Amino acid sequence: MDTRNSLLGIAYTIAAAACFSVLDTTVQYLSSFVPLLMALWWRYTFQTVVAAAMLAPQRGLRMLRTQRPGLHVMRGITLMCSTAFAFASLKVMPVSEFTAVVMITPLAITLVAATALKQHVSGLRWALVIVSFLATMVIIRPFGSGFHITLLLPLGCVVGNVAFQLLTSRMTLTEDTMTMQLSTGLVGMVLASIALPFVFVWFTDWKLWALLLLMGVSSSVGHFLLIKAFQKAAPATLMPYQYAQIAFALLGGWLVFRYVPDQLSMLGMTVIALCGALGAWLTVHEGRAARVNAAAVATSAAAL
Repeated sequence: MDTRNSLLGIAYTIAAAACFSVLDTTVQYLSSFVPLLMALWWRYTFQTVVAAAMLAPQRGLRMLRTQRPGLHVMRGITLMCSTAFAFASLKVMPVSEFTAVVMITPLAITLVAATALKQHVSGLRWALVIVSFLATMVIIRPFGSGFHITLLLPLGCVVGNVAFQLLTSRMTLTEDTMTMQLSTGLVGMVLASIALPFVFVWFTDWKLWALLLLMGVSSSVGHFLLIKAFQKAAPATLMPYQYAQIAFALLGGWLVFRYVPDQLSMLGMTVIALCGALGAWLTVHEGRAARVNAAAVATSAAAL
């Protein structure tokens, strides 16, 4: 059963990666026609309506109950900021390179854990963080002739993602997962609604509305699949498969924009994916070693 659950979790993770690549590719296409804040409003409103429709029949107003409303607001703000940076990034850089840069988030969390949270981090993990950062610089090329300051926008997305995930890990100890999902969308919807009257545009082309709908569906389905994945398998098991999103992003960029990254960008993306996969393997290895050590200690104590 554990093997079956792990395989299901992996399948859900890969499907979620495909959905998020559809989201990013659609956002990049729409960025030429739809104002950023309007796209944000649509993305969060769709997510909130879908989540509320799923939860309301079963829970009613209980779906809004929480012990930590302040943390819910903070979490929603961090994801809103991360999404805003993501949408702005996709306006100025290809979806494949953007995806690769954002995929350094787990390693960035390692950096935060070592510095701000004072957690022990092995030398190999530090090496992965450094190599991933260098690979990111290969993609962005801050000292090249084609560099523009806007190419640093994905790093803002990474910062927002790190804060969001750290808050998520803390809140899952006391908060309901579906309530967290709903409140996150609700905070983003409220914030984007404030600016919506100033940026709203009515389109006569039905294809743009269809693409906005696709954006909302792919985002909501992707998050739902990711939740299902984490219900089936441990994060360390699933993490390597999240890097499939880079491959899906490459495919989406080629199908929609006929774009193929140059050799240096491909090298950077490959290195980031390998570092991420190795980081996930380290998590599994360290967890297994910790369990073995704990068992040895318990056996020694029992012998005494």
